[in-house]
Amino acid sequence: MSRLDEFNTGPADAAVEALRGCNAAPRFAAELVAGRPFPDAGTLVRRAGEVARGLPWDEVALALAAHPRIGDRVEGSSAEAEASRREQGSMGGADDDTRAAIVEGNRTYEERFGHVYLIRAAGRSPEEMLAELRRRLANDEDAERAEVVEQLAQITELRVGGLVGA
Repeated sequence: MSRLDEFNTGPADAAVEALRGCNAAPRFAAELVAGRPFPDAGTLVRRAGEVARGLPWDEVALALAAHPRIGDRVEGSSAEAEASRREQGSMGGADDDTRAAIVEGNRTYEERFGHVYLIRAAGRSPEEMLAELRRRLANDEDAERAEVVEQLAQITELRVGGLVGA
């Protein structure tokens, strides 16, 4: 049985729990589980992105609360923690100046916007993440919220793809 088959036919509570590691917004898991069965992994991943992009800001804020800061050491064995460690793997090679600049940038960003700086870290170098952080600090609140939602959707798609072997 494939991981998609297990997702489609397994108990709803197990599917919800697995999806929480992909996106902690309650509406996200509920909407995807209600849409089962999915014909293929690609359809599920696309739907996950659509749902993430359509979340109201209060749900996005709940999802943000589950994400560690870029550059923080992620503790624990939850699916969210394991995914964050994988996605931020490139931070292990960051030089001291880049690390320090990201720590300071995170502080400035959180003071400005009131939540963690969220970026799809997978496939990005520490320098790229720092450059994006600096660029996004110039955003107004509406523009930044739009960027956060898009980054959350990209992270969600990657994690749901990993969940079902897409």
